[in-house]
Amino acid sequence: MLKKTLKSLALATLMAGTALSAAQAADYTIRATANSNENDEDYDGLVVFKNYVEAASNGAIEVELFIGTQLCSNGAECLQGVADGSIDVYISTSGGASGLFPYVQVLDLPYLMADDRVAEHVLSGEFTRTIRDMALEDSGNTIRLMTIGNTGGWRNFANTKRRVAEPADMEGLKIRTVVADLPQELVKALGASPTPIPWPELFTSFQTGVVEGSKNGITDIMGMKFPDAGLQYVTLDGHAYMGALWWMSNETFTGMPEDMRRVVVDGFYALQQATFASPKRKSIKAYEEFVAGGGDLYVPTPAQKAAFKESAAPVYDWFKTNVDKGDMAFTALTEAVAAAEADINGARDADLQ
Repeated sequence: MLKKTLKSLALATLMAGTALSAAQAADYTIRATANSNENDEDYDGLVVFKNYVEAASNGAIEVELFIGTQLCSNGAECLQGVADGSIDVYISTSGGASGLFPYVQVLDLPYLMADDRVAEHVLSGEFTRTIRDMALEDSGNTIRLMTIGNTGGWRNFANTKRRVAEPADMEGLKIRTVVADLPQELVKALGASPTPIPWPELFTSFQTGVVEGSKNGITDIMGMKFPDAGLQYVTLDGHAYMGALWWMSNETFTGMPEDMRRVVVDGFYALQQATFASPKRKSIKAYEEFVAGGGDLYVPTPAQKAAFKESAAPVYDWFKTNVDKGDMAFTALTEAVAAAEADINGARDADLQ
């Protein structure tokens, strides 16, 4: 018994020493934060990033994760932390970064990317590098866009009143938006009434009729139990891909030698792939639960979806005219979409032979 105890103590000491040695061996530390929780796609991505980077660097890089609001609580504050170097990595939505980089709202423009395959192709190529260059210039070379993933799937219209099959069905509905011009312009273009409501107040707002609809992904809808507040109609129009912009301190990144920068770049690729996949899996159960609870799930026909896009078209001109560098971002995205569709169609045709 004594021999077994001593052996266990020796093993524990060895393991502790190994862990201490590994901690001491880290030459670089990356402090990464996400204002979310451990059930979110952002967390899934960060776990993959941490695992890849620490392993591929042989412990030379340590990644510390701060999930929630320990380091910062909103887009402006967190991006300032990235700029001044107190935060190394931060994930934002387009809305969260729009105060500093308004043109990233191009990701919120409706009906430009048809499906996951197109979106993933676009966000893995030159479009992201163009936005990176724009953000570096506008931040004085302090904030670097590393990649764009996904956080929640696709935005769809949902409401408490009726099935929405075509733009005319949106007429008069009070749709919750954030306090930003672009989503409000979209809702108005479709004939509905935009109503800015803070996210924590949305459940009660559905119950009381302050708003009658929203534009969210299904995982958010079910996670917040909005059907219990009367949200029973979801139209899978997929008007916007819920992009996740992953920012990094440019000083931290460029301060690493090339071999370590390569590891970080590859780590963000792994992170991106994880966030592309995570919402697809999580949405399956969410859709099942929505329908099982009596929810009405409607998929527009191609003609109806084309009608939605046509009704929303004025938003494109508004964006290019009213958003700083909006025309540049719009051109970059639409050209990337055209190239992606050509590549995908060519690959699909080849696979059909």
